[in-house]
Amino acid sequence: QVQLVESGGGLVQAGDSLRLSCAASGRTFSSYSMGWFRQAPGKEREFVAAISWSGSTYYVDSVKGRFTISRDVAKNTMYLQMNRLKPEDTAVYYCAAKYGGLGSTRNEYDYWGQGTQVTVSS
Repeated sequence: QVQLVESGGGLVQAGDSLRLSCAASGRTFSSYSMGWFRQAPGKEREFVAAISWSGSTYYVDSVKGRFTISRDVAKNTMYLQMNRLKPEDTAVYYCAAKYGGLGSTRNEYDYWGQGTQVTVSS
């Protein structure tokens, strides 16, 4: 049973930082790309960032220069360091995994976590 569990969300002020974690279990994800998506109230779930098994990364323009995605393959864990947070970053953040190369659309991903809430106050 594959399981992805996010943690690290919370309530912060604009300009603060948070680091999200996604712990994967149930299989070895060394050949998988992993990604972060987010969903704000009343909006569609949107892509945030992805990292391949080899360490290549891809970001949505709105977070470039502020967010950094990384992974520890040995620990089957992925991270999202979020700096200079803005109120518009408020959303539930989901981690996801897919076999093979980078992906930026929801339907490319096979496994999903339950999400962690990030709230940024102004």
